[in-house]
Amino acid sequence: MRTPWPPTRWPATAPTRSPSPRCGSCARPGCWTCWLPAEFGGAGAHFETAFEVIRILAAADGSISQLLAYHYINQSSIAFYAPAEAQAAWWRRTVEERWLWGDSVNPVDPALVLTREGAGYRLNGAKRFSTGSGVGEVIVVNAQVEGTGELLAFVVPRDAQGLEIVDDWDYLGQRLSASNSLVYRNVRIEPADVLGPVTDEPVSTLLTPGIQLAFANFYVGIAQGALERGKQILLGRKNAWFLSAAETYSQDPVFQRTVGELKARTAAVAALAEKLGRRFDALLSLAGAVTQPQRAELAVAIAELKVVATEAGVEVANRVFEVTGSSSTQSGVGLDLFWRNVRTHSLHDPVDYKKIEVGAYFLRGESQPLSLYT
Repeated sequence: MRTPWPPTRWPATAPTRSPSPRCGSCARPGCWTCWLPAEFGGAGAHFETAFEVIRILAAADGSISQLLAYHYINQSSIAFYAPAEAQAAWWRRTVEERWLWGDSVNPVDPALVLTREGAGYRLNGAKRFSTGSGVGEVIVVNAQVEGTGELLAFVVPRDAQGLEIVDDWDYLGQRLSASNSLVYRNVRIEPADVLGPVTDEPVSTLLTPGIQLAFANFYVGIAQGALERGKQILLGRKNAWFLSAAETYSQDPVFQRTVGELKARTAAVAALAEKLGRRFDALLSLAGAVTQPQRAELAVAIAELKVVATEAGVEVANRVFEVTGSSSTQSGVGLDLFWRNVRTHSLHDPVDYKKIEVGAYFLRGESQPLSLYT
């Protein structure tokens, strides 16, 4: 059984708290390398810290947060898929060449065709929603080898011959996430480009709950950002509603109640996200000893978070307008950015299926079939 985690990076036993540096200590190598092992030039942070960075950035700019969230998860493909002896070279190249990692793995699109040719392969086909493809240096791709059914994870440079990046990302929100369509025409894949096979080994399949956890942190961050922006607007209003006995809008119990409700709900979801970030690191520390029941239990817990984070993010970004008033809908105010971003990305995969996943596990102990969504 492969043990994909660098031994100097992941502790032998699960910590009570992640020993990772806090978000601010990632500043020296930069947030883009905070998750990388320290021995290869990164900050050596665990996922708990990476998820915190995602939340903080989402509160300011959802597109940049999404790019970094996908970068962290795509970059972690090195640990999830590459054999231990090959990982050091991948980590070093990421740091030395300052790679931002995009992806092209959308499973609902028609499958790519990976045809064996000599020692390597040729890749043909197309994928939509390839986040980071327009700005990243490298793109993670999953494709089945024609005739064998083997699913491989490999890396394609953005400037690879035969790769066309179609600039068609024109959506309501997340406008800077560079989630373009990609067309592959006889793109050559060398053996050195292959990370490894995508298998059902429990520790390797944790990549999907990991990205769902990143999504939830992203939604929490947007809710926090919307609340903070709404607070600034509300405190800036010097008068009050004409029927109110309060002197200002911020002193009016009606508006205080709404803000208090939204703030409490966001704080509760953020606490759950932080708890699951630590659980995710703890399970990863077991490496090849992770069992399928352990994986399933954590995946369902993350699905629970995904449900409440989605609902909280959309509700907060929507209802914050109730306390900021009609003037806050002006384009120059920018409050709409939070709603547009969370509304767009929260449709990534139907949250109702996450509710079904939670219910089936709670009632009958049933786990969903493994996929890039579960």
